[in-house]
Parts: sequence; structure tokens; C-alpha cells
Amino acid sequence: MLAGIIITMTDLLALLAWTSPAFPTGAFACSHGLEWAVEAGDVRDEATLLAWLEDLLAHGSGRSELILLRAAHRSWRDTAALAELARAAAATRERRAETIDLGTAFATSAAPWSPPPLPPNPPYPVALGALAGAHGLDPEVTAAAAAQGFVTNLISAAVRLVPLGQSAGLRVLAALAPAIRAAVANTRNATPDDLGGAAFRSDIAAMRHETQYTRLFRT
Repeated sequence: MLAGIIITMTDLLALLAWTSPAFPTGAFACSHGLEWAVEAGDVRDEATLLAWLEDLLAHGSGRSELILLRAAHRSWRDTAALAELARAAAATRERRAETIDLGTAFATSAAPWSPPPLPPNPPYPVALGALAGAHGLDPEVTAAAAAQGFVTNLISAAVRLVPLGQSAGLRVLAALAPAIRAAVANTRNATPDDLGGAAFRSDIAAMRHETQYTRLFRT
């Protein structure tokens, strides 16, 4: 039981697999603009990484992805219009390519779990939300797992970029638990009409990364 929610072992194992950094989506190659933020000095240590990720969950792409995931969970039988909205809502060219690439890879890799019909090139939160909805997974647990997966990938990128030690990365992950819980709670009743963000520095980072001279990451 998690916060009054009961989840079966089968559902838990599926969700752990889908949101694991080891699931072959190619997320390890994406920094979500973080690479430019490190070069610019916005993210340079544990404290600044924690603040950056907290802002993404509360005001930026992390929040938007949870809203899209929840909408796809509810309407998993037909996500074509939602997928189009998710593509249009991407703040930059790289963000759009990232969510499409990850979503397409996720949909292909999830074949053993019999995913529902998805539109071509589905954005990542739409693909994940639709699969969880089709399998009847609890939306709260799904959102929490997705949010943790989102920040875990970015922490992994920061460990390599700043660089930070593994222990520092784990401290940041542990410190993000309240922000993850808040993001899950704050998107519980959200709809696509609530899409939007105010993490402008993150969006600028994604734009600047497109022309960054030296790059280790695709986004």
C-alpha cells in the first residue's frame, strides 16, 4: 500500500520496468537542456541542480509531462489529438524531438506488454500514460514513477556534466521526494487546458543547446 493506494505486484513490476533508466528509450543521451545550463553556470553543484529540478517539476516541463501523462491515462483508447497537442506544446525544437524520439522508442520497447494502439511518433508521456491506462495501473502511482524517472535521468546527466559524484546525485534524488509528491498532487485534477509553464531559463537552455559548440548529449 502506498499512501492509501493498493497496487498489485504485477502492476508494480511493470511500472518499475517502464520507468527504469535501463528501459531502452535512449533517455541517457538527453540532458533536456541541462548541458547548456551547466556550461552557463546555472547548474554547478548539488544545490543548484536541486533547485533546477524542483523548478521543472513545479513550473516547467516536468509538470507539463505529468499533465499529458494523466490525460493519456484517462483517454488511452484514443490519444491522437493529445499526441498532437503534446508535440505542439514542446517549447523548443530539441524538446519536441526529444519527446518524440523517447516516445517512439518506448512504444516499440513496450511491445511485450501489449500496448494500446498509439498514433505514429507518440510523445513520451502520451505513450507511457496510455500504456499504464490500458493496463489499469493507478494514475497516482504512475505519475509518481514517471516524475521520479524524469529527474533520475537528469541527475544522471548532471553527474557526468557538472561533474557530481554518485553520492551527491543520490542526495539530490532523496531531497526531491517532496517536490515529486507535490507535482503528483498538483496535477491530480489538471487537464490539457492547464498546460503551460514558467521555467523560462530551462526553455532558453534547450534553445541554446541547439547551437552549443561542444555537446555530449543530443538535447
